[in-house]
Amino acid sequence: MAPAPAVPTAMERPHFIGIGGAGMSGIAKILAQRGAKVAGSDAKESETAQALRALGVTVHLGHAAAHLADDASCVVVSSAIRADNPELVRAAELSVPVVHRSDALASLMGGLRSIAVAGTHGKTTTTSMLAVALTELGLDPSYAIGGDLAGPGTNARHGEGEIFVAEADESDRSFQKYDPEVAIVLNVELDHHANYASMDEIYESFETFVGKVVPGGTLVIAADQPGAVELAARVRDLSTLKVVTYGEAATADVRVHKVTARGLTSEVTVLFDGRFLTFTVSVPGRHYAHNAVAALAAGVALGIPVHNLASALGKYTGVNRRLQLKGEAAGVQVIDSYAHHPTEMTADLEAMRAAAAPGSRLLVVFQPHLFSRTQELATEMGQALTLADASVVLDIYPAREDPVPGVTSALIIDAAEAAGAQVTAVHDKTTVPDVIAGMARPGDLVLTMGAGDVTDLGPHVLARLTD
Repeated sequence: MAPAPAVPTAMERPHFIGIGGAGMSGIAKILAQRGAKVAGSDAKESETAQALRALGVTVHLGHAAAHLADDASCVVVSSAIRADNPELVRAAELSVPVVHRSDALASLMGGLRSIAVAGTHGKTTTTSMLAVALTELGLDPSYAIGGDLAGPGTNARHGEGEIFVAEADESDRSFQKYDPEVAIVLNVELDHHANYASMDEIYESFETFVGKVVPGGTLVIAADQPGAVELAARVRDLSTLKVVTYGEAATADVRVHKVTARGLTSEVTVLFDGRFLTFTVSVPGRHYAHNAVAALAAGVALGIPVHNLASALGKYTGVNRRLQLKGEAAGVQVIDSYAHHPTEMTADLEAMRAAAAPGSRLLVVFQPHLFSRTQELATEMGQALTLADASVVLDIYPAREDPVPGVTSALIIDAAEAAGAQVTAVHDKTTVPDVIAGMARPGDLVLTMGAGDVTDLGPHVLARLTD
C-alpha cells in the first residue's frame, strides 16, 4: 500500500481554533510533522502550546480576528467552537474553508491501514496501548489520541509505517467520518446528552460508524457489555464485516480467562485460538485489562503475531490522567483519574480498591463534568462514590456548557448520602489541599477524579501533605 500524501492540499496552511485541545493538538502535531505550516489559537498558555511551538507551530493566546493569517488554506474547528468566535467570523469574511476536526483527521488517515477505537469510555487507553505496542514492534505507526502517553509524552505522532491508530469520538457523531480497516467498540452507553436523546440514537450512530469499516475489515467488540452485545447483534448481517468478540463471556472469540491484580499492574490470561496466553498490563483494574485484550484482538486482525503483540502490550505504562500516580507524600499516594461517567468512576474506584493495601482508605476528590451529564446521571454518580471511604465533591465544571437552573453538585451529594456515602461539599477548589490533609493518614490513597481542572489539584495536595 502506498504511503499517504505528506499533507492534504487543503491543509497546507491550516489554522486551528482551540489548538490546545486534546483532539485538535494531535492533528496539528501530525500536520506539522508532515511539513504543513500550522498556526492556531488557544485560550491560555499550556504545556501543549509549548510542545506545538517546538514543532514550529504558531500558537496565539486568546481569540482575535487578527490571529487568522490572510493566506490560511483552511480553518479547523471542533464542535466546541461557537459560531461567534472572532476567528471563525473572520474566516467567513475571507471565504476561508472551515473544516471539522474529524474531517481533518480522516484526511490524514487516507491511504493507510487504520484502526479506529470507539466506545463511551476506554478509547484513550486502548488507542494508547496500540500505539505503544506497535511502536515497540518497530512498525512506526501514526497515531492520534485524546490524552498524552506517559511514555513518549505526546498525544499524536506521524510515523513512517502503514498503520494509523485513532481515537474515534462518538460524542458529536464525528466518528462516522472514518473508514477504518479495523474498528474497536469497547462499550455503548447513553452519554453526551446534549447530542443524543435516547439509546436508539446512540445505536444508530454506532451502526453508521461500524458500517464505514472497509469491505473485508474487522469489528472488534466487547462480549460482556450489554450495549456492545446489542450493537453486535444489529450489525451481524453486514456481509463484508468480520466480527471478533472479546471478554469474559463463554461465547467470546478472545476470552478473558483471568485477571490478577498485582499492585498497580495486572496479569491477564486469555484463551486465544484454543491456547492460553498470559501477559502483563502495567496499569491496575479489570477494565484496563479488557482494553488491552481489545487492542490485542485488533492488532491480530491486522496480521500481527499474537505473542509478539502480547509482549509489546506489556510496555504500555499508562496515559496521563488514567489512574496516573502523581506522587507520594507523608505515606499517602495521590492518583489522578479522568473518570466522569458513572461507569468509569465505578471501574476506577474498584481498581483502586483492588490495588490498595489492607487497611488503606480511598479518599476521592470528585469534580462533576457538564451540567447536562450531571442532570441525567447524578444519582448514578452518587452511588459510585459509595466505593470510596470518603469523598469531596466540587462544583460542576461547565466546559462548553451554560448553567442549567437547579442543576448543581448537590444532586450528586444528596444521592451519595442517600446511598450511604460519606461526602463533603467544597465550593472553593483552593481549599481542597487543606481538607484532604485533615482527612488523610499514612497508607491512604487519594484519587482526584473528573474531566475538568480537578487534575491540577494533585501537586497542591502533595505539597500540603509534605508541610
